[in-house]
Amino acid sequence: MKPDPLIEIDHVTFGYDASRMILRDVSLSFQRGKVTSILGGSGCGKTTLLRLIGGVHGASSGGVVFDGELVNARDREQLYRLRRRLGMLFQFGALFTDLTVFDNVAFPLREMTDLPESLIRDVVLMKLNAVGLRGAAGLRISEVSGGMARRIALARAIALDPELIMYDEPFAGLDLISMGVAAKLIRTLNDVTGATSLVVSHDVPECMAISDHVILLATEGRIVAQGTPAELMASTDPETRQFVRGEPDGPVKFHYPAPELDADFGLAA
Repeated sequence: MKPDPLIEIDHVTFGYDASRMILRDVSLSFQRGKVTSILGGSGCGKTTLLRLIGGVHGASSGGVVFDGELVNARDREQLYRLRRRLGMLFQFGALFTDLTVFDNVAFPLREMTDLPESLIRDVVLMKLNAVGLRGAAGLRISEVSGGMARRIALARAIALDPELIMYDEPFAGLDLISMGVAAKLIRTLNDVTGATSLVVSHDVPECMAISDHVILLATEGRIVAQGTPAELMASTDPETRQFVRGEPDGPVKFHYPAPELDADFGLAA
């Protein structure tokens, strides 16, 4: 049976300016109902991919197809319609600090639906219960920990029961216990709701534990490898091996390209 992708990235090239391209002729597909992790070092274009899918930016060339529909970053009506079908967990939560936990999760329901407040209350409490924080509904954001804030943001991301959930660095800044809880939540929510999940991260163990498919990106969006977690962990490709095993020496260099040290400090003979 032919795979049925929800998202297709078709020969996409993108750069914030002409001097530095972030993605160059990238083609990918993300299958329905699966957890796909996009791994890679900082600056390789992982978050940029999510922004292109959400229509925050338009591709310089190529296209992004969401459920058979070409995403047009300039078509506000289309973007509003498509964005109702996706949930986004931002890298640092992006919670409203002047609202309570309850009101943060209720925000998309109040903005995007005509549900009565009594039903919104039930939905919010169910979403908070799913992330283990129903008892924190009345707290202010300043009263919760970083790990709790990440779970609150996840509850908000799933408030509208999205078909697509995108996670931007969901494990960043979390302790090991919170990291394990977040990883389990991503997998469980995907399986229970039947959603499609895209996880952008550089945390290899967590992503390998919960993903159906893994994509490894390098500079300018170059696809180094993709496959199941087992396939990437068993890879003999030097660049893939270096990243998934965290080896300091290999094709990926620590230093950004620069002139010789002597030249920069005026020590050249």
